[in-house]
Amino acid sequence: MLLKDLTGLLEDYKTKNFENVDITGLSYNSRTSKKGDLFICIRGEASDGHDYAQNAVDNGAVALFCEEELNINVPQIIVKDTKRTMANIASAFYKEPSKELNLIGVTGTNGKTTVTHLIQRILEENNETCSLIGTLGYKLSSKEEYKEAKHTTPQPPELQHDFRLMADKGIKNVVMEVSSHSLEQRRVGCCDFDGAVFTNLTQDHLDYHITMGNYFKAKAILFENLKKGAFAVINNDDEYAQNFIDATSDGVKILTYGVKNKADVRALDIDFSVDGAKFTVEFNGIKERLNLHLNGMFSVYNALAAFASGLAMGINHQIIKTALENTKSVAGRFEIVSKKPLVIVDYAHTPDGLENVLRAARELTPKTSKLICLFGCGGDRDTTKRPKMGKIADSLSDKVVVTSDNPRSEDPQLIISDIMTGIKTIDTKRIFVEPNRREAIKFLKTICAPEDVIVIAGKGHEDYQILKNETIHFDDREEARKVFVGV
Repeated sequence: MLLKDLTGLLEDYKTKNFENVDITGLSYNSRTSKKGDLFICIRGEASDGHDYAQNAVDNGAVALFCEEELNINVPQIIVKDTKRTMANIASAFYKEPSKELNLIGVTGTNGKTTVTHLIQRILEENNETCSLIGTLGYKLSSKEEYKEAKHTTPQPPELQHDFRLMADKGIKNVVMEVSSHSLEQRRVGCCDFDGAVFTNLTQDHLDYHITMGNYFKAKAILFENLKKGAFAVINNDDEYAQNFIDATSDGVKILTYGVKNKADVRALDIDFSVDGAKFTVEFNGIKERLNLHLNGMFSVYNALAAFASGLAMGINHQIIKTALENTKSVAGRFEIVSKKPLVIVDYAHTPDGLENVLRAARELTPKTSKLICLFGCGGDRDTTKRPKMGKIADSLSDKVVVTSDNPRSEDPQLIISDIMTGIKTIDTKRIFVEPNRREAIKFLKTICAPEDVIVIAGKGHEDYQILKNETIHFDDREEARKVFVGV
């Protein structure tokens, strides 16, 4: 594509050394820049891409997208903020692929991964093609393996590349997780969304957003920018529900769902067992009994979100029911890895997420047995949630093992100390500390009985542990199976 053609979606820019060179690729890491690339200079927390522009040119980049004029003799497009306008360049380069797709975005603190998977299954049950993008990576259909992703919502060059790949393969639908960071940083700028789903809003990422008000404003961007004729599905039991309804742009069809409050799609007569959740879904004067393989109240909400999304797309409710009932599990989401004791691995890494999974696990814990929770908190992230999670684990579990969870550059012991301030009484018979996560999982076997229920929270599907100087392979599910199943 010619350089001039990439500026069509830019509102304000200037040029230097302009020459209408042919652009054959986009890059923002000078080490991976190649011949024919437009190199995008991004200012980050630790480094500034402008400092590496010459390296990118040396590696073959033929033009620069930057925030200041550089003393480099190649064509330059200069804008105020490259990070926030990178999406415009990426969308133009890949010929605005999202306009060729039925694109559905799912946002919220918890539940995004499960809801996207459920919507994908519903569309496929309706004999439609559907790709998925999110925390676990991306895949073209539910039958394919994940392709690894660095972010819940990829950076614009990767995201638009994936959209183009999907559109060219004839895929009609894409459902994707949309993080607050990606909305705030405009990673999903120029994405043509046909639908948006809000799951819930509870404390997370305050190291970045600072306040819950800012966190909401970031999430709301998805709904503010919906086009006329799109749909919005909103959790009416969440305290921010009305805020999201008010934020939704005019001409958008809104469907609400819930359990406690009046909603367009509502769950009644809910029952939990080790086999899953059963409930009656009520909508449009119709009542239908659902038997899920997924468990916990959060799974009920996730299923309702997907059910409402299916209805919003005009899919028959019997097809939606079949798809939901045929979904066995989602990796690292209330995933059972052992039956005796019942060991559950879950991605819960926020106060609300931990509370939800522990309440769900309590429903499965016999009255004469114990509920045991193992968890930690990530380093270099919101420190205020650490004591809150300690308090939740202490109040909802019979025994607690506090350990490490991606400490990054922080001292694991200091993170654990923050968690411990939320625990009311340090009873050595029920509160345990083991900074080494592998040893902590082994330790679980010494404090449990066959009928107990164990929740290993925080990492879920993740297969790594981020330490100060390295990232090592580590999978809670693998470690738990070694200890409790012997494989």
